[in-house]
Amino acid sequence: MMKNWLAAGTVALTVGMTSTIAQAQTTTIPGEQVGLATGAPLPEGLYAINTFIYRRTDGPNTADTAVNIPVLVWSTPLVPFGGRIELLVAPPTVFVFTRNPAGVRNKDISINVGTFVGGVWAFDLGNNFGVSLLGGTYLNDLNGDRGSLGTGLGGTPLLPQLSSNTYRFGVAGSYTGNGWNITANLTANIYDSPGRFPGQVGAAIGPLHLSDALNFDFTATKKFGNFEIGPIAYGTYNFDISQYSAAVGNRGRFAVGGLIGYDFKLFSVQAYVGRDVVTGDTYRTAFGQPRSNYSTDGFLRFIVPLYSPTPAPAPEPVAIVRKY
Repeated sequence: MMKNWLAAGTVALTVGMTSTIAQAQTTTIPGEQVGLATGAPLPEGLYAINTFIYRRTDGPNTADTAVNIPVLVWSTPLVPFGGRIELLVAPPTVFVFTRNPAGVRNKDISINVGTFVGGVWAFDLGNNFGVSLLGGTYLNDLNGDRGSLGTGLGGTPLLPQLSSNTYRFGVAGSYTGNGWNITANLTANIYDSPGRFPGQVGAAIGPLHLSDALNFDFTATKKFGNFEIGPIAYGTYNFDISQYSAAVGNRGRFAVGGLIGYDFKLFSVQAYVGRDVVTGDTYRTAFGQPRSNYSTDGFLRFIVPLYSPTPAPAPEPVAIVRKY
C-alpha cells in the first residue's frame, strides 16, 4: 500500500436561522489530513484523493455543512537534497443545508472555495520516519465565490475568509513502520487582513478583519492485513478573537474520534468520525442562555493511485567467459 498524502482543504461554517453567521474557522478545515501519512514522501507517480466531510452542530435551528475536497497529487522524480518534490491542486466546495424551524424557509447552498495550488518537500529520514514541509495558496481572489448571497441570507458574505487569498504553510512528521501510521501535522493559515469583497456590496460591507489560525491533526492507526483502525484528534486555534475579528469570541475547537479503513489494492477507503470536546462556538437557548455549540464530523475518503513509472526491466544475465 502506498504511503498516502493529502494537502488541500476548505472552510466550515454554520448558518443560524434567517441570518448568516460566519463561524471562526480556518480555510483549511480541521481534520482534513487525519489518516494520511503527511510526513512521509510518496513514491513517484500520480494520485487522486477525495475527502468528503459532513458536519452537524448541536445548536437548534442551525445548519448542516458539508465539504468536498478533490485533490490531484503529482509526486515528481525531483529529490533536491534528498527530499521529494510533490505538486498538488485542489478545488474544494462547501455545501450548506439549513435546518430552520417550521415557518422559516430552508435554503441549500454551494460555495466554491478558491482553488488550492501548492507543493510539498518530503524527506525520508530512515527507520520509517519522515518529515515534510508544505506551502501553497487558496486563490480566493481569482476563482472563489466572493461577495454577498443576497438579502435572503442577510445580505452578508457567508465566508469572510474568501475576502482574501489564504496562504497556507505546514510541517508534518510521520512514522510508518510495522503497519503503523503515527502522524502529527501543523497547518498555518495566513490572510491579507483586512480583506475586502469587490463591487458595491463589498464596498457597503467594508473591510473584514480575518484571524490567522493554526490547525493540528493527529493520527495513530494500525493496519491488520488490509484493515486499518485507530484513534484520531484534530483542532484549530484562532489568534485574533477581538470584537472586530471574523472569529470574534471563538478561540477554536478540539475534537477526538476514531478511524477505520480498508485497502482494496486498486484503491483505499477511509472513514472516520470526530466529536468536539472543547469549542469556542456558542449558541443561545430559547431563554437566551449561552451554550457551547459542540459539533460532530463524519469523513469519507477515497485514495486512488493513477499512475506510477514502469519499473525498469531486470538486466539479462551476462555469459561469463572463463579463460584457462
